Amino acid sequence: MRYLLFFLLLVSLNGYSQLKSYIIGVKGDTLNKVDNKGMKQGKWVMHYDGVREEPGFEEEGVYVNNRKEGGWRVYSLEGDLTGLENYRWGNKEGVCQYFNKAGELIREEGWRAMNPDKAYDTLEIEDIDNLNHYRTVIVKNEGVAIKHGAWKFYDPLTGMIIRTETYTLGKRELPKSASTTDSASTVKKSLVKPKEVQEFEKKNAGKKKIRVRDGATN
Repeated sequence: MRYLLFFLLLVSLNGYSQLKSYIIGVKGDTLNKVDNKGMKQGKWVMHYDGVREEPGFEEEGVYVNNRKEGGWRVYSLEGDLTGLENYRWGNKEGVCQYFNKAGELIREEGWRAMNPDKAYDTLEIEDIDNLNHYRTVIVKNEGVAIKHGAWKFYDPLTGMIIRTETYTLGKRELPKSASTTDSASTVKKSLVKPKEVQEFEKKNAGKKKIRVRDGATN
């Protein structure tokens, strides 16, 4: 037993020797680890004070080689859960949800993470007008997350969706509105001359135009 404890102690010391800095959490776990290369690793808990009109917050999640990875949780400084975020390559990925202080869902965001290690990325994009059909696009990689998918805004009292915005690689998709089609049709109809006018013009085609007095003074 004594030798086992000695072995575990050596393993522990060797593990910490690979770290430049760290803190021990209230539960005894190792947090906010920075390795000897200066990269954040493992579970982190961070605190941000409010700046100007922006409220402060705290967040917790995992770093892999200095980049956020997987699920992250965001809290108000009062301890209320205000956000559930997902990360890949240090950028937001997939669906992120945000809540008010009462814990009611107020917004869902869709994101697509870009791999900062690539200059260009090849993506399969679903056609919003033809579901289950995809097209391949090659985009220049800016190394950041871009809006992608549905953004839903909720009424916190009823839980009903009050507005939805759809994005494809950062570009907002405008839905084909029936009112737009109707409006275009109305304009087209207004440009069609009445039957009586068409008959008059046909009957008088080729005749010399006559100026008609219309009450004008010049």
